[in-house]
Amino acid sequence: MTEIEKLLTDYLGYLEIEKNRSPKTRENYERYLRFFLRETKIRSAKEITENLVRDFRVRLARRDIKKITQSYYVIALRNFLKYLVKRGVKTLSPETIELPKISRRDIEVLDYRELEQLLASSKNNDLRSRRDKAVLETLFSTGLRLAELCALPKTLDLKRGEISVRGKGDKLRIVFLSDGAKESLKKYLEMRTDIEPALFISLDKRNKSIGRITPRAVERLIETRAREAGISKRVHPHQIRHSFATDLLINGADLRSVQELLGHANIATTQIYTHLTNKELREVHSAFHARRRK
Repeated sequence: MTEIEKLLTDYLGYLEIEKNRSPKTRENYERYLRFFLRETKIRSAKEITENLVRDFRVRLARRDIKKITQSYYVIALRNFLKYLVKRGVKTLSPETIELPKISRRDIEVLDYRELEQLLASSKNNDLRSRRDKAVLETLFSTGLRLAELCALPKTLDLKRGEISVRGKGDKLRIVFLSDGAKESLKKYLEMRTDIEPALFISLDKRNKSIGRITPRAVERLIETRAREAGISKRVHPHQIRHSFATDLLINGADLRSVQELLGHANIATTQIYTHLTNKELREVHSAFHARRRK
């Protein structure tokens, strides 16, 4: 094992044990950083230079990887370098690495008409339709990540309308259910006859419970309901989280509050959504600015 591989192994253990990051986060960081090591073929931390990182980023861009995905590789590398510097290892300063600028096009959101179509797509009264309606309403009401949604317990206090969620880094936060989400959940739970403790369940062809719903099952149901709603583009759960954030900002919520509701550790992550509201702000400006001059 080379020096850099040993340091990477130590770092991954540090993420999981000392930083209390989820196994999924550890897995993603390992994938990004091992890709970096394979591409650069370095054997020690001192070989990481500005030129090396620049060349690596050029290779990422030439592979036609989306900028938002490129940023994940860069964030992982910066955090790894911060860990090395903290341990006194001689290497490149993490401050020399700038994150890629993310354009509006790189964050996919549903426009309001598409969102309404999606939320109204499950119109039948069978268990599957009620479940799908409840999933969609809950996602838009809370802005939950996919894994957070799948982990919800059935024992919710719908009257209170608050859910305590354990998110990334094992951090607790409170999210809130809208009246529409509470009503959809109530109708869905009234039809449940199984003893599964999960809030959302996977169903077989006979609409019988086969256990806690999986992230892939949620992705499939959203894709199916989007097609039924006549939405031509591919829709995935994270788009609903994006729509939740932009809806709050457009309607006047402050950035810090949105950060709390999304469970972002860093407000810089939340600030990306301010770019998505530019179109709406432009429309406000057009409608209300200098009206007396017309």
